[in-house]
Amino acid sequence: MTSPARTYRWLFWTLALAGFAVDQTTKYGVFAWRYSDVPRPTVSGHLVCENPYTVAPGVFDLVARYTVQPWSPDEPFYALRTISGPNRPYLNHGALFGFASDTSFGNTVFLSISVVAALGIMVWSLRASAARDRYLCFALGLILAGALGNFYDRVVFGGVRDFLHWYKWYDWPVFNFADCCLVCGAGLLMLEAFLRTPTPEQPPAQTAAAPVQETVAS
Repeated sequence: MTSPARTYRWLFWTLALAGFAVDQTTKYGVFAWRYSDVPRPTVSGHLVCENPYTVAPGVFDLVARYTVQPWSPDEPFYALRTISGPNRPYLNHGALFGFASDTSFGNTVFLSISVVAALGIMVWSLRASAARDRYLCFALGLILAGALGNFYDRVVFGGVRDFLHWYKWYDWPVFNFADCCLVCGAGLLMLEAFLRTPTPEQPPAQTAAAPVQETVAS
């Protein structure tokens, strides 16, 4: 009797759910920790409330930016929106690293893309060949974690909360943990497509027939 093929769906779902949990924990935690309601004008003339924390001087900061506008109790998800603070945070309505962040319509567009991407990844993970590929399950799990993390923000807040600011060598737009999961997962998929040689599937083992012994008539 042949043993069932080993699958790595557990790895896929573990990474997806753990990544989602880490993303939301860091977002809520950092925005609560660095909450500020003291406004200051920016170069563009907008008022912003922020209390940044320098992790590595000249390299990396934690920046949770808030507006001066409070959430209304009559709005949906009020309890979830005000866990970190009563005021509205500055939100990224666009894609990774602030792309198209100034267009409010972008949140609806990228929300739809997140839904399609998440469903596509889950369907992909159900394929037997994908479930047996540990590397592929690892990459897909990271992508789903990032998609779920930013999907939650788009539904609850109407945009994505960003707080990681890397400005060594290049001043990157502020991003979050979900963005890191998406980029790492997509990078692993690219390596899978261009560099990794797929393992050929082994044909099912044939059950050897028992030799037939001939009886010799005496």
